[in-house]
Parts: sequence; structure tokens; C-alpha cells
Amino acid sequence: MRLFLLGCTAAVLWAQDRPPVFFREDWKEIPAATPLTQEHVANPDLTVQIYGPGRSGVKKSHHDKPADDPYYVWSGTAPGTWAVTLRHRTHYADLRGKAKLRWRTYQAGFRQLRIVLKLADGTWLVSDAADGTSSDWRIREFNLADVRWRVLDLETVTEKKWALNPDLSRVDEIGFTDLMPGGLSDACSRLDWIEVDGRPIARSGTRTEE
Repeated sequence: MRLFLLGCTAAVLWAQDRPPVFFREDWKEIPAATPLTQEHVANPDLTVQIYGPGRSGVKKSHHDKPADDPYYVWSGTAPGTWAVTLRHRTHYADLRGKAKLRWRTYQAGFRQLRIVLKLADGTWLVSDAADGTSSDWRIREFNLADVRWRVLDLETVTEKKWALNPDLSRVDEIGFTDLMPGGLSDACSRLDWIEVDGRPIARSGTRTEE
């Protein structure tokens, strides 16, 4: 009986260690437009930001053919480097522990799509982990505890020195970049949806219980 109770306690603690879905964004199914704007964000809890010299060319794209073409963010006409982020209106994300990020993307050329984070103290980070080229759409998942980070210069959207032990307990914005300008369909990044597992922290500083 004692072993059974210990096993149950361990199972409960293990389950509690796995954070819930903090947010998911799929983009509204409305006509394609350049640039991407708040109008294209489907999740009412999120605001979108676009940064960098190439921000004016980041497009919310869609094609009638093929029939299963998603509504997605496309970097092909970005005239310079760029970054797109999403910010929860009322909560930070605690991305420590078993926090994860998933997305469905499709890159071409030498593009490597990377995770971008803005911390509550204003620090910007970009991941060493990246999602490279493929012949079709695919889903990737990242364990954020396994990711190494470099400081991101947001003005130029370029990576700088390694960030040593960054504090991911309060993450303000979460997004993506390939650190490159667009090269039309031959050299671009595409993102269909993005989903983040993390514990919500009220912007007043109080943890929100699940």
C-alpha cells in the first residue's frame, strides 16, 4: 500500500511538472495581405509585433490551390532581416522546466527558422535550435530546456554573444525569425501555426494556478 501511494504521489508530481498550453496561434482565414497585422491574429489574447528592417515585407499568405494550402506567415518579400513575435495581453510565460514550443513550418533555400524570446527585463534572445529546409510542411517540437540562446540585436535582427543562463521565468514575447531577408519562394520561411507550453504568470507578477 505504501509503495502504491508513493507511486501515485510521484505520478501527480510528474504531471504537475508539465505546463499547460500557454497559447496557440493559427492566423485568421482571411485574404492574403502585406504586411502581417493585428487583423490577421486569430487568438484574441495575443498581439503581434514585427521587427527589423524587413518588417514591411512580411506577409500573411494563402493560395486557393492546392486546396489544403494553409493561412501562414511568409518572409519571401521581406527586404531585410525580420522577426515576428506574439505577446499575451495579460500574462507572461514561465518557460522553465518542461516548457515546449511546437510549430508547423516550411522553409526553402538556406533559411533556418529560429525561436525568438523577449524577457520581462527587455532582453532579446534567439535560439541555436532551428528548423531548416524541407520539401513540404512539417511539425517540429522543441524542448526549451535543451535550447541555447544568443542575445538578439532587435534593430538589425542579428545574433550577438551567447546568453549565459537566461532567466525564462517571465517571457514577454515569443516568436520566430530566420535572421535573413526574403528571397521569394526559392529562399523563404513559412509558418502555419505556433503553440507554446508554459505556465502563465499574471503581468502583476502573480502565478496563475492551473
